[in-house]
Amino acid sequence: MIRFLRPVVPLCLLGIAPLTACDRTGPRPMTGRGTVEFPEIDLGPPAPARVVAVRVDEGADVAPGDTLVLFAQAELPATIAAGRARVAMAQSALADLERGARPEELGRAQAELAAATAEAERTATDLERARSLYQRDVIAKQVLDQASTAAAVAAERRRAADETMALLKAGSRQDRIAMAAAELASARASLAMVEARSADLVVTAPLAGRVLLRLAEPGEFLGAGTPALTLGDRSRPFVRVFLPAADLARIRIGDRVAVRPDGGDSTATASGRVVAVNTKAEFTPRVALTEQERADLMFGVKVELDPGTTVHPGLWVTVTFAAEPTR
Repeated sequence: MIRFLRPVVPLCLLGIAPLTACDRTGPRPMTGRGTVEFPEIDLGPPAPARVVAVRVDEGADVAPGDTLVLFAQAELPATIAAGRARVAMAQSALADLERGARPEELGRAQAELAAATAEAERTATDLERARSLYQRDVIAKQVLDQASTAAAVAAERRRAADETMALLKAGSRQDRIAMAAAELASARASLAMVEARSADLVVTAPLAGRVLLRLAEPGEFLGAGTPALTLGDRSRPFVRVFLPAADLARIRIGDRVAVRPDGGDSTATASGRVVAVNTKAEFTPRVALTEQERADLMFGVKVELDPGTTVHPGLWVTVTFAAEPTR
């Protein structure tokens, strides 16, 4: 438990405040004790996965990008392979539509159009002959009707072959090409999502830090978001101390403070600044009715040490506040 101490080290003696601050007739500096902490970052899999390897131990210092934990998912390789196959299929379909008809297809359509044209011309000639013979009562009406039907069918086949040839020459419609392009984009997005999930199975250090807790071992199966490691940010050490309510009026965000490790050289003092003051009291009685009870309320004050300060997490320190707010 963190205890509040009476003032012991004036800031003027630590070189932070002017000597006038040592005037015993003025307000005395405030002190509090607490332990050094690092901002904590929990690192784990974004989806259920099995731990393959944990490459760091508790207390290890890591640099940004260092590999910390490896995970595996049994179905992931097959999912990636299926996604790549869908992308290949979509690419092929789009390329086929953009290229249009092949020369072989154009040649076949041209031959079919020529055959249909020849058949239409032949049946048209047969129809004219049949009409002439029918007018001279040489053939029956049924024969004329058959010739007329054959000519009409041949003409329709020629028209159909001509339209097919025109479509092949015109190529694919723009809406079909756009649809194929959209299908390709969708396949690529799905593949990227799966590959990103694969990349998340290799957990790397997001910053320079220290491994505070090792929470998993190889072979364990972790759920999504379950931490395997807890990493502390070495660049932002802080201390949280508790001061009585009566002293809060003398505390301002940004105030400079002195931080001295317990049990060490009294001259080994670091600096920091106040970054936050709790809005709710700690160690609060159930009902603070009297003035004395309200004076006993304690409020947490967070002090962030200056960049470059080298400290060990868990170390007890004494924080000295100036008698008057400083910047």
